[in-house]
Amino acid sequence: MGRLQKARLWAVLGSSLLLGGCMVGPDFERPEAPILDSWSSGADLPIDSRTGFTTRSANSVPWWQVFRDETLNGLIAQAYRQNVELQAAGVRVYQARAQLGIARGELFPQVQEINGGSKSIRFSAQDPFIRDLERVGLVNDHITRVSAGFDAAWEIDVWGKIRRDVQSADANLKANIASYDDALVTLTGDIAATYVTVRELQQLVATARKNAALQKKSLDLTRLRLENGAATKLDVDEATVLYNNTLASIPGYEAELAQAYNALSLLLSEPPGKMKSRLGRRARYPRAPAEVAIGVPADLLRRRPDIRYAEYVAAAQSAQIGVAKADLYPAFSISGAIGVSADDFSNLFGNGTATGFINPGFSWNFLNYGRIQNNVRVQDAEFQETLLNYKNTVLNAYSEVENALTAFLRSKQEAVYLRRSVAAARSAVSEVEAQYEDGTASYNRVVDAQKSLLVAEERLIAAEANVLTNLIAVYKGLGGGWVPENVDGLISEETRQQMAERTRWGKLLEKPVGNSG
Repeated sequence: MGRLQKARLWAVLGSSLLLGGCMVGPDFERPEAPILDSWSSGADLPIDSRTGFTTRSANSVPWWQVFRDETLNGLIAQAYRQNVELQAAGVRVYQARAQLGIARGELFPQVQEINGGSKSIRFSAQDPFIRDLERVGLVNDHITRVSAGFDAAWEIDVWGKIRRDVQSADANLKANIASYDDALVTLTGDIAATYVTVRELQQLVATARKNAALQKKSLDLTRLRLENGAATKLDVDEATVLYNNTLASIPGYEAELAQAYNALSLLLSEPPGKMKSRLGRRARYPRAPAEVAIGVPADLLRRRPDIRYAEYVAAAQSAQIGVAKADLYPAFSISGAIGVSADDFSNLFGNGTATGFINPGFSWNFLNYGRIQNNVRVQDAEFQETLLNYKNTVLNAYSEVENALTAFLRSKQEAVYLRRSVAAARSAVSEVEAQYEDGTASYNRVVDAQKSLLVAEERLIAAEANVLTNLIAVYKGLGGGWVPENVDGLISEETRQQMAERTRWGKLLEKPVGNSG
């Protein structure tokens, strides 16, 4: 049998072993998740249309757009384009794509080497044996050999070790995509919540200044009445205390407002200082929608990226059990070389210069059986940990949504009561001021009424902010975070260009499709 026929025989045998070989280790199946049939009434309120909810699945529309606030929409769109932490999460996806390429490459010959060279051997002229050979013309005093060839070695994937490693790398890629989506959800929720905080603090500053102006008028009036003998020094002191206490609250609010501006700048990955002028002085809150689509609990398993991440991490670890188990069995390999060799470069590709060999072999670390088996146990224990983590992630997701729903419903109730309180407090201030001017009420009643008004207005501002932030938490808990067109591709064009200029990425750097959940 010729060398070429032998090579073909071994190639067919290797392909048969590769394609027909089994894969040791477990085949991954999605872990069983705790089941929640419907959202409970943890707030002792119905989760239905009476409280502004519907269990229909939400459309895949960016949830923040339901607030109808163009400033908020612009902040989120800009953050998607330039937030550095989100960019880093996107880069990790491309890293995982490259790692998957490495794993797939192991399915082909692992050693591939083109070699060539020239070797010249000169014999010692003082060697009697060499002199005798030269005398009869059998050898010169030096020999030259020129050669070129190709070497290859291939470990045949009989037990599925390499294919399991490819499965693990593929699941790792999907886990990194889910991790990117999770970063996206977190970033979106943080921007929306911080934006609401900015509007809340702007309203608190405006309300404090408005009440301070009202209290200043009362103080001026009290001083005038003191001069006319219609008020006491105590009335003036009380008015002064109330007015200055209100003024004293403003610097604290302004400091918190500046910090909120800086927090927004950080989320947009830009230097602080520009956010105040960008957001302006419009202190109105975004409008909460009349109806909130929350779907059913089963939707969380599909939409929450942290749940998908936990599932893919488990899948990647499951495949590693098979990788470890394959070491318990013998490894089969084929190595060989083909080339040409001659005494001169001009004769290198002539007749009779071809050389080559093929060498089947196997190895078996049976003496290390105990160590390998313990490694299998380690991988299995880590897999079991990922299953438990998946279950815990699902339970945490249910809990987060339930807590957010409860907080949202209760904050809506609180806001209703506080709106009534503010209306009554404003009416009381008008009435008691009129009575004070008529001399039918003491000034301490004016002070009490103005204090009550300030407290009620501040509480209402906070309650309305809580309604919005709790609704944001509901959307975040439901796994909201859809990628608009302007961020398709995980990383910015600037980042993509920088990577392409350093390294030849080829198709690996192309924009992936459908990277969001």
